Amino acid sequence: MENLFKDFQPVSSKAWKQKIQMDLKGADYNDTLINQTNDVIKIKPFYHSDDFKSLQISDLNNDFSICQTVFIADEKIACNIAINALKKGVTVIRFIANKVFDLDFVLNHLKNQTESSFIFNLNFLDEKFNSKIKKTTTKLNCTFNLDVIGNYAKNGNWFKGQVLDIKNTKVINSISINATLYQNAGANKVQQIAYALSHLNEYLNANLINNDTLINCTFSVGSDYFLEISKLRAFRYLFNKLVAEYGIKPQLNLIVEPTLRNKTIYDYNINMLRTTTECMSAILGGADIISNISYDTLYHKSNDFGERIARNQLIILKEESYFKEANTIAKGSYYIEQLTYELAENSLKLFKEIENNGGFIEQLKKGAIQRKIEESAKKEQQQFDANEIILVGTNKFSNENDKMKEDLQLFPFVKKQPRQTSIQPIIPKRLAEKLEQERLKQE
Repeated sequence: MENLFKDFQPVSSKAWKQKIQMDLKGADYNDTLINQTNDVIKIKPFYHSDDFKSLQISDLNNDFSICQTVFIADEKIACNIAINALKKGVTVIRFIANKVFDLDFVLNHLKNQTESSFIFNLNFLDEKFNSKIKKTTTKLNCTFNLDVIGNYAKNGNWFKGQVLDIKNTKVINSISINATLYQNAGANKVQQIAYALSHLNEYLNANLINNDTLINCTFSVGSDYFLEISKLRAFRYLFNKLVAEYGIKPQLNLIVEPTLRNKTIYDYNINMLRTTTECMSAILGGADIISNISYDTLYHKSNDFGERIARNQLIILKEESYFKEANTIAKGSYYIEQLTYELAENSLKLFKEIENNGGFIEQLKKGAIQRKIEESAKKEQQQFDANEIILVGTNKFSNENDKMKEDLQLFPFVKKQPRQTSIQPIIPKRLAEKLEQERLKQE
């Protein structure tokens, strides 16, 4: 490559821009070729070595782990699903539990899986169960996640109250930040990063994190390929900056999954294309663990075929497409480096605004976070309704003969659950919901 470059005279970014302006024949360069994203980032038509900024981001892992998410409704069934997945290429199992379960049974059933890792996401708070976690000894590599602030943001209430919730978080052996909520509800990328940081800062202020703490931070990624790569890189950079201010170096476990916001029930096979590129963004953005979702996750109950397809997408990317060796490939790309820099700058500015106004929890209580997400979601919805955001098979190139009413095993839309809450909850909603409901009525 060095010999090849010597055969050409260097061309400055200024010279490139002048050439482009000549070819535009009088059209305005900024109006014609520069696009602004919903994150207020201007996308230029080209990026050059003499006109970009980069950040010093710590080296990423050389590999990523393939994860499968398993819900614990029946302990035996959940364990059997997990063991089967581990035999077929998965190395991490993420259990989701919405209520107390038989922990001894699960750990005993998995006792021979010592080469794998297990993450337990607890969507409940039970002091006896938490005490049991603390006393339990096992040879398995297990972490237990309890994100009480994330629960507060999603459900509008604390489990038992702010003080008790924070107190009970201390007995869990890791800190969990669930940032998927923000993207699935319509937050832009700057908001996602800033809210995740401010979310984390609440746990830092509560003295729940030290050098030995494992922080499992879960992000969703959408279809903005390069911006999603840059989002993850920007968060990792700002994470390191934030914890350094506290004089500590906890371990960050960046868990990434495809977003639900752009998924559809009509022409559902296209969801596989969406999740493939989203998983690619996750890999190149430096994810430590990736948990894919099945193409039919919106409307079908968990099933072997859908899980196998989702699992194999990651295996093909990792082993056959050699992405296990490519997660640092974005480093040095003028475009991605510049996007990373701008996302980090804008996110840091928003983070500081939140902290100057009392912090994340206080802003949730005032409804400020919810309003900002609603504004972003409304703007994105308007773009979708105007066909400025395209979901193929749904608002573009739709198949009129595609029928779904008889195939719905799950309710794929926002569920209304009237209840008293202390704050307005942040509610995830897909872009295609209104259009899909109209099509279902016409079947």
